[in-house]
Amino acid sequence: MAGYDILKEAIINGDDKEVEAQVRKALDSGTAASDVMANGLIAGMRVVGQRFRAGEMFLPEVLLSAEVMHKGLDILNPLLAKSGHTRLGKVVIGTVEGDIHDIGKRIVSSLLEGNGFEVTDLGVDVKADTFIKAVEEIKPDFLGMSALLTTTMPHMEEVIDLLKEKKLREKMKIIVGGASVNDQFAKTIGADSYAPEAGSAVEWMIKSLTK
Repeated sequence: MAGYDILKEAIINGDDKEVEAQVRKALDSGTAASDVMANGLIAGMRVVGQRFRAGEMFLPEVLLSAEVMHKGLDILNPLLAKSGHTRLGKVVIGTVEGDIHDIGKRIVSSLLEGNGFEVTDLGVDVKADTFIKAVEEIKPDFLGMSALLTTTMPHMEEVIDLLKEKKLREKMKIIVGGASVNDQFAKTIGADSYAPEAGSAVEWMIKSLTK
């Protein structure tokens, strides 16, 4: 397992060359792509998430770890697709209409991918119809919405109301977050959960899959 230890450290330290080298080395030795992802990339990003929550890693470091993790995933994804490997769950995520704040959402997306989820990030300033279309096409297990501005928060309820209209609401769990959002607001609009920060969003989704 020493090879995985080196790979995990490379993820944590944001060393892209080492990540690529260790992923290729593991594959060349005959290790399955799914094992490399689980024991190397996901294990490394899990440590990143834990350290971020504990205040031991900061935003630029988390984003760098996520970036190099994607370098490893780029190598593994074609092999995972061929092997029919299934991800932990599907997530559609985006910042609601009128809001262009992206950093918190990007961290959540990266940590989710690092924990084995298949993530479709719709970006920022996402209209309600775009969320609905993505839900219809992707059929996610989770829908995540972010808002930083109080003026854009009502768009979260708009999306949920549209999902109810189209009888899609019960097909997934909905989690909301952002500086302007709180637990009471999440309950009021009919979301399943509120995440005060990225790590708790990921933990809640993982726990929800086992219930």
